[in-house]
Amino acid sequence: MDKIFEGIADGLAERGYALVDGFLSLPEVEAILGTDDFKNALTQFKKAGIGKSQEHQVNEAIRGDQIQWLDKSTAAGPLQVYLNRLQEMMEFLNRALYLSLKDYEVHMTIYPAGTFYKRHLDQFRRDDRRKLSVICYLNKDWEVSHGGQLRMYPGDATLDVLPEAGRLVCFRSDQIEHEVLLANRERMSLTGWLLDTI
Repeated sequence: MDKIFEGIADGLAERGYALVDGFLSLPEVEAILGTDDFKNALTQFKKAGIGKSQEHQVNEAIRGDQIQWLDKSTAAGPLQVYLNRLQEMMEFLNRALYLSLKDYEVHMTIYPAGTFYKRHLDQFRRDDRRKLSVICYLNKDWEVSHGGQLRMYPGDATLDVLPEAGRLVCFRSDQIEHEVLLANRERMSLTGWLLDTI
């Protein structure tokens, strides 16, 4: 995994974002999708909101995904594989980029067909603990016609990323605005943030 971690570190240092394939293997993706959590996602996940604390609200005109937060101590084995890899990546980035990342938070995410998430930043106005956003996709056989691309806005550019199984995107939470385009089929991921405090 060190080569993958190096690619992520290089991308973050040079552009503020990185995209790598193979962060999870296809068998690892299939094992995650086979967990009870993901098999029952549409009935068990909760509608995601926007804002934090008193400002939190559900607004499907802005975002339509459904989520379930992961508990590191009780997550199913296949999900622990991902969480352990994320921990290793965080430690590598601390060494390579002299960061002071100390913790992470992750939720399982599903976008039902016909949903999206409008352009936004991941860092809250009154809480800057989120330093890096990390998304790992779980969608096999994804095609352009399925929509659901992650559209990032680094600087004056625009970059569209297909949410293909095993692909990981990592970017600066405070700098890179992004959105999820309308998905024409169910779109699943593990979405999280690397934090500078516990």
